[in-house]
Order: sequence, then C-alpha cells, then structure tokens
Amino acid sequence: MTQYMPFSRQLVSPLLAALAAFCLVSAPAQAQSGDEDATMPEVRFETSQGDFVLELRPDVAPETVENFLQYTRDGFYEGTVFHRVIAGFMIQGGGFTAELSRKPTRDPIVNEASKDLPNQRGTIAMARTNNPDSATSQFFINVVDNDALNAGVRGAGYAVFGEVTEGMDVVDTIAGVETGYARGMRDVPVEPVIIEKVSVVSNDE
Repeated sequence: MTQYMPFSRQLVSPLLAALAAFCLVSAPAQAQSGDEDATMPEVRFETSQGDFVLELRPDVAPETVENFLQYTRDGFYEGTVFHRVIAGFMIQGGGFTAELSRKPTRDPIVNEASKDLPNQRGTIAMARTNNPDSATSQFFINVVDNDALNAGVRGAGYAVFGEVTEGMDVVDTIAGVETGYARGMRDVPVEPVIIEKVSVVSNDE
C-alpha cells in the first residue's frame, strides 16, 4: 500500500499546498477523558543525529497514541529511518529500514485529526494515503506551522497526537540534511538518519 504525506517546501504557498499529499501512515489508543491532571505519556527517540522527547496526547487522539505506543513497545521503530525529509516542512519516518525496505505493519487506524490539536511546529502527526483512515506506523514531525494539513482545511487532515518537548534542535538538524532520490522516492537523506531506539519514558524519569 503506497503511503502519502503532505508535499514540498512550497507548502507556504496556498496553491502548492493543494498538492500536499505524499508518504504517511497511522495508529490506536485509550482516552484520558476529562482528567486534565493526568500525566501524558512521553517517548524518547534516539537517532543517529541525536535524541529528542515527545509528549503524547491520548486526551485528543487516544487510538492514535495507543497505536504508536504499541509499535514502540514492539520495538518496531528500531532500525527504521527518516526516509522523507523536507526543510521548511517536515521529517517523516517509521516505515522503512536503512535499506529502504518497507516494514510490514498492523491494520490501519481511524483518522483522529482534530482542530483542537493543529499541525504546528514541533508536533507529530500520522502519515497516511489519500484514504483518511489508512495510517499505520508512519509519522511525521512538523518543522513549521503547516496549517494546510489541519482537519477541515483541505479535507480530513492529518492527525496530530503529540509534540516535541525536548530536542527540537535535533529535529531541525535532521530537517536540514542533504537529500536526493533513492529507490523511486524523493527527499531521501543521502546519509541515512537512523532511528536507533524509541522508548517510553517512565514516570520516575
């Protein structure tokens, strides 16, 4: 199944933003309804370019968060890469090995894109195909505010389910790596940016 995601550096242009659909995929979770004091899960990414931490939002996107956490617990993301990187737009990963072989995934999840959690700089969202309910394991991190990807702007939107709380400089570094074409894909880092480990940060950390 071909996966897509928002497209190109020119997404700043409303006209070209309409083309914003390229490689992406999705995930499930359990809501923490109404408890504003509930601790949000955190995950740490260890990559070949450095580490960063994300706080997830099961209060807004419960199925998406649970799906992402299940892939994390299964060790699915270890050894995968950021296979699509566009400066001034986003970095996308979670589906391919360093050799750009696609990893098999679980079934897709429902699209939980919400106006309450827009695609702003530092947020993580699910990649998907043109089918809104097609996300599996792939995700992307916005490096700018990408309003065109929000629910209701140009369709169903892309489901945001968390944000970077530490290490945004690492994300920016990844966004700035040299890219080219590889195995029929564009915007692929010339030097693979490897996700070495993704782990849930325990409460006592």
